[in-house]
Amino acid sequence: MTNPFPQDFLWGVATAGHQVEGNNVNSDTWFLEQLPGTIFAEPSGDAVDHYHRYREDIALIAGLGFSSYRFSLEWARIEPAEGQFSVAALDHYKRVLEACVEHGLTPVVTFHHFTSPLWLLQSGGWEGARTAELFARYCDRAMAHLGHLIGVACTLNEPNLPWLLESFGIGGEAPANRGSVPIWAAAAQRLGVDASTVAPFQFCSTEAGFAVKLAAHKAATAAIKAHRPELQVGWTLANSDIQAIPGGEEIADKVRRDVNERFLEASRGDDFVGIQTYGRTVYGPEGHAPAPDGAETNQMGEEIYPQALEATVREAARVAGVPVMVTENGLATEDDTQRVAYLKAAVDCVASCIADGIDVRGYIAWTAFDNFEWIFGYRPKFGLIAVDRTTQVRTPKESAHWLGSFAREQASQVAQPA
Repeated sequence: MTNPFPQDFLWGVATAGHQVEGNNVNSDTWFLEQLPGTIFAEPSGDAVDHYHRYREDIALIAGLGFSSYRFSLEWARIEPAEGQFSVAALDHYKRVLEACVEHGLTPVVTFHHFTSPLWLLQSGGWEGARTAELFARYCDRAMAHLGHLIGVACTLNEPNLPWLLESFGIGGEAPANRGSVPIWAAAAQRLGVDASTVAPFQFCSTEAGFAVKLAAHKAATAAIKAHRPELQVGWTLANSDIQAIPGGEEIADKVRRDVNERFLEASRGDDFVGIQTYGRTVYGPEGHAPAPDGAETNQMGEEIYPQALEATVREAARVAGVPVMVTENGLATEDDTQRVAYLKAAVDCVASCIADGIDVRGYIAWTAFDNFEWIFGYRPKFGLIAVDRTTQVRTPKESAHWLGSFAREQASQVAQPA
């Protein structure tokens, strides 16, 4: 079979700052983890101490055969108080970027991966009137310090996720009702604000939130390109393959519109769109349907369905009309043989899309390390590299060796014309 992957195709693994760095104490997520009534299973704590171990981690990733590393900057570290920027934090991320370049990895940098400074949450979060402007200012400051080292820029990670979560019955409370939810009530009390204004990025699914996120993406793109007009800039979307069983068509159509299509339409004119897919989401007459009887499932009880990636990449290319990069794709499982099979199927999906002429720029697996998975804590194991959190020893799994070797093999070949 002819290799369909372009020679400059990016093969990589991804992390997010809060999930791996540890002790991100000035962030809204750290604050929410500690609250009474929190929805987080456990606090992030030291995470996997990537903040101090990034050099060995980056060397390990490169040594496995990957050509790119996607990671995020932590706004809460760079601007821990409004208007006060930390040169020390910026210098830290400069060293991370330099380590990537030293090891031949293209740095795919996410400017916002779910977490925000606590002061932003206190001032209206992702419904705040000034949030887009403040985010663009932070991006401008980061680019001035780091921009010459960045390979690909992602503004916001999964701005559409709250609408998908809402379809599962997670979050989605109207501002007027937030005070009845223990975590938002506790947050408001600690912050000294009205609960109606508590709007964290991951849980904000109002129309005001949509408008603020879109404005932030556009303003950030302009700020980034003001420093480097040629730098490829996009955002990354949590796009599930939305399907229906009889009676669920109307719900599925609404979710598809709210979660996938309108964000893809908003991506038109960007340099690319990042697609992050883990499986399919099926709706019946009562809403989100469970995995089919007899289906193989992941740690979360969700159906293992790697074919979803082909559907979402094709949907993105069709609706957005821009190049696509798979910026996350992976499986939560303790059984790495399942992960290897999943990755093989997912890569085949990408190859099929490219063979049909779709411009796919890269495949970046989630995630480099077993890490902190937000409200689920440390139980889900998405990592291609295991971490003993007592010793912080890293151990690559067979999935890391397989995907890294495959990446190295593809990079050594030049794609032939179709």
